[in-house]
Amino acid sequence: MAEPHRLKAKSASPGIASGPAFLAEELKAPSAAERPGADPAPQIAGGYGALEKAIDISIGELERLAEGADAESRDIIDFQIEVLRDPSIAEATGARTEADENVVFAWVATLDAYIGELETADEEQMRARAVDILDIKNRVLGALAGTPTADFPPGSVFVGKDMEPSRFLAHDWSKGGGIALFSGSTAGHVALLARAKSVPMVVGTGRFSAEDGDPIRVDGDAGAVVLQAGRMPIPPQAPAQAPAGDMQTESGELRTADGVPILISVNINDTAEIDALDPATAGVGLMRSEFSVSSIADAANEERQLAIYRRVLEQAGERPVTIRMLDIGGDKPLAGLEDLPALEPGLRGIRLLLARPEIARVQARALLRAAVFGKLSVMLPMVTYPDEVDRMRELFREEAEKLGRRALLHRMPPIGMMVEVPAAALMLDTFGSAAFFSFGTNDLTQYLAASAREGNDADAGKAAPAVLRLIEQAVKLAGGKPVSICGDMAGDPRYLPRLLAAGLRHFSVAPTGRPAIRSAMVGLNADGTRAAGE
Repeated sequence: MAEPHRLKAKSASPGIASGPAFLAEELKAPSAAERPGADPAPQIAGGYGALEKAIDISIGELERLAEGADAESRDIIDFQIEVLRDPSIAEATGARTEADENVVFAWVATLDAYIGELETADEEQMRARAVDILDIKNRVLGALAGTPTADFPPGSVFVGKDMEPSRFLAHDWSKGGGIALFSGSTAGHVALLARAKSVPMVVGTGRFSAEDGDPIRVDGDAGAVVLQAGRMPIPPQAPAQAPAGDMQTESGELRTADGVPILISVNINDTAEIDALDPATAGVGLMRSEFSVSSIADAANEERQLAIYRRVLEQAGERPVTIRMLDIGGDKPLAGLEDLPALEPGLRGIRLLLARPEIARVQARALLRAAVFGKLSVMLPMVTYPDEVDRMRELFREEAEKLGRRALLHRMPPIGMMVEVPAAALMLDTFGSAAFFSFGTNDLTQYLAASAREGNDADAGKAAPAVLRLIEQAVKLAGGKPVSICGDMAGDPRYLPRLLAAGLRHFSVAPTGRPAIRSAMVGLNADGTRAAGE
């Protein structure tokens, strides 16, 4: 039997603790139906008043934590309350709001600027304060969205990049448990609290492989973490540009009758579908990220988005994952965004993201940080003009530079685009900076035939020949770049011969549609003709 693996760390609080691992960055995001308060709009509406209410709620939560706390704990809580009441924070947030920035993102930007200053400070004690500010930033976002941070099981060993002081204070340590942090600091508030309450704690372990419930031992005396057999450190990955065609590097899981490899991926429409993803059979050709957020507070929460993206990447294993940026606006409203004066029916997808870059920047940072955990590609929604891709790539580059200055691990993923606007499909050869293309046939059909997007199968069927002809032309204009298809047409066997004949070799379909499309594929040649004997 293999021996447990001992990983060197730095002691932050003496003592030895054993228990099941609790992976803080693996928290499962509840679906919209599972969240308290099914309609978050009343919590978000109200502009600055809603933010003030969320801050008051957060202060009340912190004051309850302070009840009966020791002097050291009370000092930490008082510091956080002082920041929440700091008039300079309110003034900076108000100024951003007056400059037509959404109040939630104004709060996030103000606190992020504070965090950035602390993270680059010369003194370790000042750098350690950054997690205190991150703590209150996310606490207020949780109050806005109605999703407070949940506690973790008593007796667990907390495993994560860092730990928030309020999470430590809210937890019942009487049943044991310990803390193992990938980063962290011996000078931080959590380390101080751990020593005061005799909770074994180590920091600076670096990332290591583990799953929720794995037995783990924290040795705060020797400065070590003992992992079960088979769990090892994860080598750090340097920020880098992944190959442009990375989304199709795996060999075809299926072949046509004449031996041409075909890749069949699945679409993910809800966070609940992540656990059902089987890396033995398929990667993800399209994850619609807007289904993972139900309000503007969710869209402003970088850590929450990172946890969701990391979860799907690690669930996919070695398989590629393509995550589409938020396709919101128009007929896809996001709670808390309805009252912005700039919004109009045509402001959707990448147009909205570029018009409201504060939304795009939070998501870009989460995607850049998630990219180190798997084969990630990023897809831009509703692209019409080449400069939209150029501007978003520049935004990603800027956010990558900021993450680099903060020493946060990240990787630049390939950035491609959905082809769902006829004007873009007809001019695909002009999109030089797009790494790949994926045809979204639902919107493409709607805009090409001036029909309803949902609920009119007769119109969609009549428009299919025109859509197929447009796809055939667009594939030729792609100039050899990777192309795929991820709309409803991809999972309909009736259209498979024409799509193969057009040159498509990557199909992303609903999980329930994979068996039918696989079955139809094996009887066809790569040019769409039926194989002999079929």
